Amino acid sequence: MTEAELRALVADCVAVWGVGGRVAGAADGGVEVASATGRCVIRAAGMEERPARWYVEVPERVGAGRASRGLPSVVAMLAALRRRLEGETGEG
Repeated sequence: MTEAELRALVADCVAVWGVGGRVAGAADGGVEVASATGRCVIRAAGMEERPARWYVEVPERVGAGRASRGLPSVVAMLAALRRRLEGETGEG
């Protein structure tokens, strides 16, 4: 999946979920997603990083010096994104 396809998928999901989020390209690749209740950056994993397929980076993990959260599928990534944007206070 290209970054443009990922941006389009995430933008469609944010619209369907009705969370009022903003979707944009991240400065160093990936997709940045923000709403009034949360922010994260989604990046595709490289082949050498399998079985992780996606990484979700949230400010709390960055601030604590922890690595991005690896997720095994697009479904898991979208579920984590939705929880984050709907205001659940986990680490993403």
